[in-house]
Amino acid sequence: MEVKSTTKFVRLSPKKARDVAREIQGLAVSNALDILTFTPKKAAQLIGKTLKTAIADAENNFSLDAGTLVIKEAVIGAGPTLRRFKPRAKGSAGPILKRTSHISITLVGSAPEKKKKVARKAAAKKVEEAPAAAAAAAEEA
Repeated sequence: MEVKSTTKFVRLSPKKARDVAREIQGLAVSNALDILTFTPKKAAQLIGKTLKTAIADAENNFSLDAGTLVIKEAVIGAGPTLRRFKPRAKGSAGPILKRTSHISITLVGSAPEKKKKVARKAAAKKVEEAPAAAAAAAEEA
């Protein structure tokens, strides 16, 4: 079962966020949260929020155990860029690009095993065959 969580329009450069995202790919959720907690970057806090959202979705919406979840992929995509200008010398202007990011985290976990329902006809056949098999075993002895 895959669970995906996305945070859009984060005011952070994708290049800076990708460094942190590479660190947690393929790790168990608990290890990734520990790494993000002690990483002193803005991206770590934002990716941590997205990861916690994905964990909550997996537990509440898909009944997955948080202990078995693993980060399949952490993708940082580029969002829209805000374009600003700063005055420069001799009446010119220098561009300023304020970049944004989209953070997507995909978790993988196994669904809890459900008891298989046995068809009523198949269960009835087994019940009928059991006395016949016991009688045959008694005749041989």
